[in-house]
Amino acid sequence: MQKSPPSVDLKPFFFAHDDIEERYDGRLDWAEFFGNDNPVEIDIGCGRGLFLVHASEACPDRNFLGLEIDFREGRRGAARLKRRNLTNARVIGGDANVPLNKMITPHSVDAIHVYFPDPWWKRKHRSRRIVNDKFVDQCANLLVPGGLFHSWTDVEEYFGVISSLLDHHPKFDTLPAPTERPPEDDMDYQTSYERKKRKLGLPIHRGKWQRKPLEADD
Repeated sequence: MQKSPPSVDLKPFFFAHDDIEERYDGRLDWAEFFGNDNPVEIDIGCGRGLFLVHASEACPDRNFLGLEIDFREGRRGAARLKRRNLTNARVIGGDANVPLNKMITPHSVDAIHVYFPDPWWKRKHRSRRIVNDKFVDQCANLLVPGGLFHSWTDVEEYFGVISSLLDHHPKFDTLPAPTERPPEDDMDYQTSYERKKRKLGLPIHRGKWQRKPLEADD
């Protein structure tokens, strides 16, 4: 939690959880939040916002919301959006589980992106990983039928866990993984972390899954 107000007001590009409670009564109505009825995609752990910048520039007819627990990194991402006036993108600072569990209407999200999640290397800390069975259930609850779940990581073991959870989940179909492509310039990467790892010559593991049609238990 931030101890003092930031020196620069980044609204509407950056909000804390308290801002959502005060301004939107703790609920994210997408048409009100973005000012349009365009599809919404969520980037969980958006970091410095490279994906948000590229995606919102490339797809002005879609809205993008980044969730970032690190306020400093989230505000850096929001500042990038503000400099480019990318009004179809926002960042919410704080634990992603709060908006995912309490603020977002079920079956209102067209895509969820989880790129290079913290692997929590020590075995005793792995329960802190964001991608677990409960998280995958929550994503299934938030995605529209046909909505996509994307996840990339450089940690082969963690990708194995993610793939197993999604491949065997009754509400997801496994799609062909995206192929690696050469960057057109030094910033042409999905995220800053992908840029760092590929420059080191490390392999990136990529996966994509699709939300199945709704059934009676949805």
